[in-house]
Amino acid sequence: MEQDHLAGLLLERAGDAQRFIVAIAGPPGSGKSTLAASAAETLRQRGESVAVVPMDGFHYDDAVLRERGLADRKGAPETFDFAGFRTLLQRIRMCEAGVAIPVFDRTMELSRAAAAVVEAQTRLILLEGNYLLLDEEPWRELGALFDLKVYLDVPRAELERRLLARWHGHGREAAAARRWVETNDLPNADRVMRSRREADIVL
Repeated sequence: MEQDHLAGLLLERAGDAQRFIVAIAGPPGSGKSTLAASAAETLRQRGESVAVVPMDGFHYDDAVLRERGLADRKGAPETFDFAGFRTLLQRIRMCEAGVAIPVFDRTMELSRAAAAVVEAQTRLILLEGNYLLLDEEPWRELGALFDLKVYLDVPRAELERRLLARWHGHGREAAAARRWVETNDLPNADRVMRSRREADIVL
């Protein structure tokens, strides 16, 4: 299983590091959240301390997106608080105590501030997000904060299928779901696939 494979590789690369930060990147619908959560559970079963940190907690609120004329581009790189995310990663990199992280709640379509905490003694950090390996400014600045870079390579047709299923599951009608996927999610996916930095591991 992928999570077992990833957990084994991660532990091999981490060695005896006090803190080891893994970036799990890929286009929308590639399975980043699912893989991060399952790999974290596998690592905990092996006695490791681990935290999952999702990039999605740094989505701008819908009100901010409307003010900036970006409501129809929600999920694109420019709709995230990059500076806030970078600062969070820097604090995690320095092993600060009790670093609070925001978590995006899809049922409400908004971020919940300080919804989880990364403790100083947590050894393994699994970051997950679309743009962690995006080869564009300012996103490429994040590379120095990662110890291991993982990219999920999923065919575009499969991404489309998963994204449509996701929005249907959230209650969108078929036509609305398809319109959103075609005008927003897939362009974001194309951007990730077209412009990404090299990964250490491709799954």
